[in-house]
Amino acid sequence: MGFQLDNISKPNSIKKETSSFDTSFLQKEITLFGSSFSNKIKEDLYTELSVLLKAGITLKDALDLIQSATKKKFHKEKLVVISNDIISGSTLSDALKKQKEFTDYEYYSIKIGEETGSLTQVCEQLGAFFSRKNEQRRNLISALTYPIIILTTALLVVIFMLQYVVPMFQDIFEQQKVELPAITKFIIYASEFMKSYGWIALILFFGLLFSRAFLNKKRWFKKAKDSFILKLPFIGDFVRTVYLSQFTQAVSLLTASKVPVVNSIQLVKQMIDFYPLQNALEDVEQHILRGQSLSESLRPHKLFDDKMIALVKVAEETNQNEFIFERLNSQYNTQVQQRSKLLSTVMEPFIILIVGVLVGVILVAMYLPMFKLSSVLG
Repeated sequence: MGFQLDNISKPNSIKKETSSFDTSFLQKEITLFGSSFSNKIKEDLYTELSVLLKAGITLKDALDLIQSATKKKFHKEKLVVISNDIISGSTLSDALKKQKEFTDYEYYSIKIGEETGSLTQVCEQLGAFFSRKNEQRRNLISALTYPIIILTTALLVVIFMLQYVVPMFQDIFEQQKVELPAITKFIIYASEFMKSYGWIALILFFGLLFSRAFLNKKRWFKKAKDSFILKLPFIGDFVRTVYLSQFTQAVSLLTASKVPVVNSIQLVKQMIDFYPLQNALEDVEQHILRGQSLSESLRPHKLFDDKMIALVKVAEETNQNEFIFERLNSQYNTQVQQRSKLLSTVMEPFIILIVGVLVGVILVAMYLPMFKLSSVLG
């Protein structure tokens, strides 16, 4: 999704002001089993829209310009529908609300921008929000990619040994009628189980992989998956920090738009798709409606650390909510970057250690009877 500002007839002053944006500055994204209107597409849309509006181009012309430069048919059709709704007299927020790809969080943010005359700033903030969200996702993928490759390779090696190497030793032991130690019997049993039922495990794995998009819509699956991830060592704390960064950035954006605290919690709850956070925010919302402060409402939940609660309390006492949440977001984002590097550094030797232990156990189990056999033959 890119645009050429000189394709639209505007005064020369505007052309000069925006000439630095003549080339597309946004990257393409390949989405697999994900939303057809992903966070990367939204980042592109809001960022380009804010640039065009800041250049003095009307909202209708800006959408037309972005739409004409969009290559994917689905995205182009969505932008055409939104543009036609605006021509028919709808506001941008109402046009977005009709499309299921946009959340209430985006709808209310845009609506506030329209009512306060700060639509350009709101679009810029939304672009920054999705940009940070995409950056955190890339950090998570970057941190986990290499360890996952190592783990996958290790599993394939172990499966190969159980499937082909162990049966070779098993034939030798049966021919020589060697008494097998317990560890060897266990490895042989695992090998026989793999040969008999391995294909079932393979089918279940690929079935789960391809049904993920469907299962993610089920509340019980999301609850179990997110709760499990949160309990994982190293990874759980990293994921928690990622979502706290998104939470503080979203609240900061809404606070800057003068949205009341309880409404901010309601909107953020719909925006961030992480069950433990959504569940906590539902409880926080109820406590705020009963008259408690935000800091008091956050305190019972382990998901929110003491530092956040203390700073939120300071923000309430000094009426500096926007500034405090911006600072919290900056701190959490820094932690995400640091922990993504640390996670990759820690997991790599840890996985290698596990692989070494597994392979070593298999080799020891196979060679113990060989030593006994050599002593008998000697």
